[in-house]
Amino acid sequence: MDERYPIGTFHAPGEISSLQREAWIQEIERLPSRLRSSVEGLNEQELNTPYREGGWRIKQVVHHVADSHMNSYIRFKLALTEETPTIKPYYEERWAELGDTVNADIELSLALIDHLHKRWAILLRSLTDSDYKKLFFHPGSKETYALDYTLGSYAWHGNHHVAHIMAFRNKGMKVMEGNDDSISGR
Repeated sequence: MDERYPIGTFHAPGEISSLQREAWIQEIERLPSRLRSSVEGLNEQELNTPYREGGWRIKQVVHHVADSHMNSYIRFKLALTEETPTIKPYYEERWAELGDTVNADIELSLALIDHLHKRWAILLRSLTDSDYKKLFFHPGSKETYALDYTLGSYAWHGNHHVAHIMAFRNKGMKVMEGNDDSISGR
């Protein structure tokens, strides 16, 4: 298994059906409880241990999911209210080293994800087929993304990071060498 991509990389089907979108919305809805369960019972030392060598600490992963999914929610709203907006990318690896990501209690992000995902699911279920075809431009990748594709990629993204934490737990939560401020990455 590739520790960096324990569930593989995201691949959307060629044609994204309404049934597929609903399945992804359900994954978005389930993520808060799955993420909370994945970190349940971990102590502070374990939360400050990288999930893999060279990877982020478990705490950083949880805060990253909150940061990333907030950005995605806003991208959805921009695409729904503007004509193919250019979104603002961010340096996730730099965000992962900021004080709130390194020091804050994970409960802050778990609660944020819980409420954000409830609201996101309401928005997602209100969209029409034509809404899901709306686009935004990502200047980092220089690509245009449709909202249906983006929905799938974020359903995958949450599952991807839960899998990182579960893989960490399954290997016995060993404290890895090099648990210092220089560790970063997804």
